Amino acid sequence: MVSAIVALALLAAVFGLALGYASIRFKVEGDPLVDRIDHILPQTQCGQCGFAGCRPYATAIAAGEADINQCPPGGEDGVVKLAELLGVEPKPINPDNGVAKTELTVAVIDENVCIGCTKCIQACPVDAILGAAQQMHTVIAAECTGCELCIEPCPVDCIDMRPVSATIRTWVWPLPGEESEAEERQAA
Repeated sequence: MVSAIVALALLAAVFGLALGYASIRFKVEGDPLVDRIDHILPQTQCGQCGFAGCRPYATAIAAGEADINQCPPGGEDGVVKLAELLGVEPKPINPDNGVAKTELTVAVIDENVCIGCTKCIQACPVDAILGAAQQMHTVIAAECTGCELCIEPCPVDCIDMRPVSATIRTWVWPLPGEESEAEERQAA
């Protein structure tokens, strides 16, 4: 019994040392510039920039293969932050990639119309849609990035984009120029 415990302890120590050595020897160094660019991007993984997600787009920006104005979900603020980081002039959002949104939106599925085809589930880059074949689907609002990629494949047009309502966690005090606009929206 004692010899079995000692043998297992020795095996654990040997494997631990081997894994420790391998993690140091085969460590993959990442590009810190790519990490900083990726941190600025909105992480919607929508593909509107022409890349498969935010990380490949960040890699292309760092390599000089893509321009900083191809991310509509990031908006003008994202372009300005990228320009400051890279030391270049900010540019307006490229209209070929889409239009920057003025407010956050979330997809909402009309469950009475949904036929359960799963095309929206396949299109969602962040797996925010829950459902099964021939069953109604629903959107996990906390996961939805508002990229609108689920709207086009839906054969029955049961998906709408609705503004995200302000909660205690998301509400921000309006800037001085925005106060009158907020009052007009509340009056309407």
